[in-house]
Amino acid sequence: MPESIQTTGIAATAGSASDADLLAQTAIAVRAAASALRERFGEVVRYRTREELMRALAANDDAALDVLRPRLTLLRPDARWVEDELAGGALPPGEWWVLDPAEGNVNHLHALPEWAVTATLVRDNQPVLTAVHLPLTGETYTALAGGGAHLDGRPLHVSQITDLGLSLVATSQARPDEDETVVRRIGSSITAMLFDALVVRTSVPATLHLLNVAAGRIDAFWQFAGARADLLPGALLVAEAGGRITDAEGSPWTPESESFLAAAPGVHTEAVTTLSR
Repeated sequence: MPESIQTTGIAATAGSASDADLLAQTAIAVRAAASALRERFGEVVRYRTREELMRALAANDDAALDVLRPRLTLLRPDARWVEDELAGGALPPGEWWVLDPAEGNVNHLHALPEWAVTATLVRDNQPVLTAVHLPLTGETYTALAGGGAHLDGRPLHVSQITDLGLSLVATSQARPDEDETVVRRIGSSITAMLFDALVVRTSVPATLHLLNVAAGRIDAFWQFAGARADLLPGALLVAEAGGRITDAEGSPWTPESESFLAAAPGVHTEAVTTLSR
């Protein structure tokens, strides 16, 4: 059993055969929803006001949800839905679908390629499976609690690097209207990492950085605040790929935590030290 799963609160029980089947069907649903968004992708969507921006974002979300909801409802009729993709904190007992129907939605509107569709099933406040599809590359990332992380069926493994000074690290900046304290903390952490790491990447969305951590392409990712839909898919993928998931102080991470760190085991302690300065 991976150490990171034991120590972070992410589900550690091996998935049953039914969960494995459910993951396969969830991946199919996510790919179908991503195809709907792919048809809407191409030209930059122009907007002049915050209201116009929000309508454009909602239109993308609705296009994907129109595909996802009926398919996932058939798979798990009694599971409830997290309606607010920006929400954080613990969920009530039972099964919940946590979706980001257009992860990286602003990128999609700006004709940038960094966006995806995600679906994660949470059972009694533990993520048990997740599927993430990137339609522009055709890649599907999946993870099953206790069953490993995969890219198109191939096992994923985090980086084996042991020196933060040789590491590629990443973070996502604050959301619009983020609390000033969080914004300043993000800025300080980027400055600290610029001194200690090899290269620092700053962009959205968080999920795509976490896919790269799980695949061993990026050595660490951190974020302050953040939503369940941003972090749960990548947290399960990284944990199942052998990475460590904690908060920025090195304590066990939960969706109620105020910070998040996903790292290859060899650089995790150094990353915590840097972020704690």
